[in-house]
Amino acid sequence: MIEQNPKNRQDKRFTPEQYARLKAEAAAPYRGLRKFIYFSFGASGLIGAVIFLAQLVAGQNVSNALPNFALQVGIVALMIFLFRLERGRAKL
Repeated sequence: MIEQNPKNRQDKRFTPEQYARLKAEAAAPYRGLRKFIYFSFGASGLIGAVIFLAQLVAGQNVSNALPNFALQVGIVALMIFLFRLERGRAKL
């Protein structure tokens, strides 16, 4: 059996901070990517909601703008819910 050299083995150990970060990433992979997607879709929905709200206030094509506005508000609400859910999982 071959024994490892303690000097080489010690060089490959992680600091406690690095180990905690790797452990957190293993518990919740792609958390940063998911948060970015939630933020991006939420921002897109907010921009769309503002545009359709402006069309509703102006009275232009209300029958088309109202369902689109509701959809955009729903997307923003869903992204806020998912973001908060993701943030709550981090504390568990």
